Amino acid sequence: MQLIDPCDETRTVSVKNLRVETTDNLKQLVEDVSLELLPGEILGVVGESGSGKTTLGLALLGHCRRGLRIGAGTIRVGGELLSDKGPSELQRLRGRLVCYVPQDPATALNPALRIRTQLAECLDKNGSGRNISLEDLLEDVMLPSGAGFLHAFPHQLSGGQLQRVAIAMAFAARPRLIVMDEPTTGLDVSTQSHVLKTVRRLCESHRVAAVYVSHDIAVVASIANRTAVVYAGRIVEMGPTASVLFDPSHPYTRALIRAVPDIDSTATVSGLAGQAPDGGADLKRCSFVPRCALAVPACRATVPPAVPVRPGHEVRCLRAADREHIHERSRLLPEETGSRSNTLLDVRQLTASHGNAKILHDITFKIRAGECVGVVGTSGSGKTTLARSLAGLHEDARGQVIYRDSELVSGTRNRDADARRSIQYIFQSPYGSLNPRRSIGASVATALSQLTTVPAAERRARVLKAFDQVALPASAIDRFPHELSGGQRQRAAIARALIVDPDFLICDEITSALDVSVQARIMELLGELQREHGLTMLFVSHNLAVVRSIAQRVLVMQHGRIVESGLTEAVLTNPSAAVTRQLLQDAPRFSCARSAEYLEEHDVV
Repeated sequence: MQLIDPCDETRTVSVKNLRVETTDNLKQLVEDVSLELLPGEILGVVGESGSGKTTLGLALLGHCRRGLRIGAGTIRVGGELLSDKGPSELQRLRGRLVCYVPQDPATALNPALRIRTQLAECLDKNGSGRNISLEDLLEDVMLPSGAGFLHAFPHQLSGGQLQRVAIAMAFAARPRLIVMDEPTTGLDVSTQSHVLKTVRRLCESHRVAAVYVSHDIAVVASIANRTAVVYAGRIVEMGPTASVLFDPSHPYTRALIRAVPDIDSTATVSGLAGQAPDGGADLKRCSFVPRCALAVPACRATVPPAVPVRPGHEVRCLRAADREHIHERSRLLPEETGSRSNTLLDVRQLTASHGNAKILHDITFKIRAGECVGVVGTSGSGKTTLARSLAGLHEDARGQVIYRDSELVSGTRNRDADARRSIQYIFQSPYGSLNPRRSIGASVATALSQLTTVPAAERRARVLKAFDQVALPASAIDRFPHELSGGQRQRAAIARALIVDPDFLICDEITSALDVSVQARIMELLGELQREHGLTMLFVSHNLAVVRSIAQRVLVMQHGRIVESGLTEAVLTNPSAAVTRQLLQDAPRFSCARSAEYLEEHDVV
């Protein structure tokens, strides 16, 4: 797809007919991708988990993961033809010409080196005023520049701080291209808002082109000049962000948008039917055919070419002018599901500490059976410590936690098997919760063997049923964690919790690593379990739109205290606490991409 003004000769990035394939040439994970970027331009790349977004982003750096190779096409950045470079030449250019910000900041930082040393290594060796540059870098990403912070090791920083350090390192040498892979996934909305503004400002002021890979369409709407939608390794639609998001021409793009929760709306979300292809691009037909309501025989006989639908906006679809029939999205009216139910969990005067630092201060609240309670707040407010204390994973806690009229002892090892089965915890990061030496199927089945009496002969069938619940392909049962995408690993972690039929589910940012389609399906699944089986949930999240779509009540935390609580709709539409108002102000909004000038010009409603 060629989406840059042909008269403009100042392109920073030029990719032509790129293909990334397996080394055995059996699968094409990225196929026939062409794109161009101007200096300072930000291209958002969205799509489902496993669609090839990260593979495409890494290829722009001249890198392929183990078992893959660049099979065809050219990649040119700042006049350098990366696709022709050898490993030593690429290593010399990385960090100077091209940079990468990973989803997990821990992979970008050396745990044995102090922050000062790692930032200094990233600065241009030919520059001057290194100490001032260090301070400027940290201030740019809203981090302290004092000696104490610079002297710290990575393990002494929070997840949000680590991600901001990684972003500062990427901009340090002022490269021509930065590829950012879900860089704000683990950040609260206030920090996320600042980082997004910082990224946009730094790209504009330093004329750095950026490719922003994300499953969060609301975030892409707030930062990207243009947006590319990827499905099964191909860019199926690309154009100005407002044009793509508010007047999409591909049925897949429209389906993704229907799956996006909106903080300004109580409309329900709907996930895509079926599953994304597991084997990359289909070379004989449109890959979206099995899930497309508009598919005709011609779609099964050829790969659609990229065609323009308006200036700067192209799509790969034979029926780009047609629209599928969609039922009106019903309004979601949160109900007090547990209003007439018994209290399942009663937390009284709960305090918790990390060493000498007190994290939670006299937390008191109740959760009724069958109710979902959301917990929101900025990073460091105590959300995760609260969740871990309830699950027995944080032993330095005091106070009473009454569950089913019996007091829970501190520490999961001190609780009986039924309590451990009944209360399940889903961690924010699937990287640390799955054993890298066990297959996904074995990790999920472990919960059955330890916490239930399900016979060994029936466990595989139960695992496959759990996989289907979370839209995970059956082929994942024999794979290892490193062979799955981040979103697929998170779905495996969710399946492991649900397979033992828990009564109380503690969800710690479980959708932060999921694309919007799978997120919608997980939300639908959790809502169904709540309605039909009375599942009770504590739902920790920084995504206020997601909380609004699932929680009946919400707790707002700040500095280890609950500063506001109540019915979700009441709190989010008429907040009383200053921190709640700030969270709502900073939340990414889908409407950020709606340009009045664009809407007027193209008559989009």
